[in-house]
Amino acid sequence: MIETVKNHAEKLFKGARGSHDWEHTLRVARLCRRIGAVEGADMDVLMAAAYLHDIGRCYQDVSNGKVCHAEKGAQMARPIVAALPLLPAQKENILHAVGAHRFRGTRPPETLEAKVLFDADKLDAIGAIGVARAFLFAGEVGARLHNPDMNVAEARPYSIDDTGYREFKVKLSKIKDRILTPEGRKLAEARHEFMLKFFGRFLSEYEGKE
Repeated sequence: MIETVKNHAEKLFKGARGSHDWEHTLRVARLCRRIGAVEGADMDVLMAAAYLHDIGRCYQDVSNGKVCHAEKGAQMARPIVAALPLLPAQKENILHAVGAHRFRGTRPPETLEAKVLFDADKLDAIGAIGVARAFLFAGEVGARLHNPDMNVAEARPYSIDDTGYREFKVKLSKIKDRILTPEGRKLAEARHEFMLKFFGRFLSEYEGKE
């Protein structure tokens, strides 16, 4: 059953940007398996949601953020989930997890499976992988490497000032405190510390101090 969902989802990532491509989904799925097993999640629900969670991402990217990919993804996932041999409550849980996984979303994760997916998705946004993805995304939207004169609070997303450092300041640095599960928090601590060291060194090198 999960392989069927996985195959359906993979087909929807053709032409996806590298920062939110199928490889990101596979990493999130691996983290879901790790965290979900420790936390006692319904793995059928969790893994289906993991493979489906970003299928609406391309709509957010082409709209420069005007479309919420989590909400769009939940809509797209409904006919896929409807065909699964699961209980109605499990199906609704999958759709809820997909719709509630976004960091900047308005729907908080309410079930254990939704919380695990939220954490796994956020963990892939921090640490070494998170730094790499932040700069990859900046390149995708045509942002510069860094702008020392930029007020990150005023910089527009999907603009030339949507830099990797801006993403760290406005989002990545805050993720550790938003993680919802005990196992997720353990993983987040080390990844957060890596980012602090990296961006400290990044700014020092940019200014010619090291």
